[in-house]
Amino acid sequence: MSLSNQQPVPDDVPGTAACARGKLLAAPGNEPVSLWVLTACGVVVLIAGGILGGAGRLFDYQTTFRERYEREPAPGAAEQGPPPKEALAAYMAKGAKIYAGKCIVCHGPEAKGDGANFPSLAGSKWATGETERFAMIILNGLQGPTSSGKSFPGAGMPSQSLPPTLLTPEDLAGVMTYVRNHFGNSTGDIVTIAMAKAALEISAARPKTGQQVTTEELTADHLKSLPGPALDPKAMVNPVTLAPAAPVVPVVPVVPVVPVVPVAPVAPVAVPKP
Repeated sequence: MSLSNQQPVPDDVPGTAACARGKLLAAPGNEPVSLWVLTACGVVVLIAGGILGGAGRLFDYQTTFRERYEREPAPGAAEQGPPPKEALAAYMAKGAKIYAGKCIVCHGPEAKGDGANFPSLAGSKWATGETERFAMIILNGLQGPTSSGKSFPGAGMPSQSLPPTLLTPEDLAGVMTYVRNHFGNSTGDIVTIAMAKAALEISAARPKTGQQVTTEELTADHLKSLPGPALDPKAMVNPVTLAPAAPVVPVVPVVPVVPVVPVAPVAPVAVPKP
């Protein structure tokens, strides 16, 4: 049969491709997406874009929270801070951070210096001796011979309390206590915050304020211990502020009192004789 004599096949004849497509489109779940569904999705996308476009303000801390807002403890719950630690351990932990930030570059991780440019703090008589002398070296720097009598080259040790990194009393107390009880040093005592405050006042009152101290000045004016009451190394303190920890008040359970109800006496019952 020639192509010109072939008859067209109707679309609804079973087995034809057109008939199969028609059945596929008519099957449940294969209907075309409605226009209103596309419109709804477009609206949602527009709203989401607007929200994300303002995310910088939506999640801004100053916008979300009130200024100077502080959360109050839950009703019936006392404010809880870090657990207290023994004073020596807490001061040492504070001092280790200051040493790592200010001292380790020159004196080294073991505080032994390098022998040529920087002196050792391990076993140093000035580090473990009179606390006022040691504090003046830290706060003002040192020019000239060290405790070993050796002079190191250069401009000497610079002050470790210069703007913008001034040492606070807590910083000074921590680093002095740390050096005096680490690296093989073991004085066993604590340079307290009160002592460190006194050191800052003494340093500010020096006639040569702003200049490095010398061996002569240290021997003449600062060969003494810093004033202030001693602190028991085992006393409990706040590990962050180094302030004395509040005493723990034991909670005594309250036993409810049960009222005693008096019981009326029971009269004897006469039993009749048989």
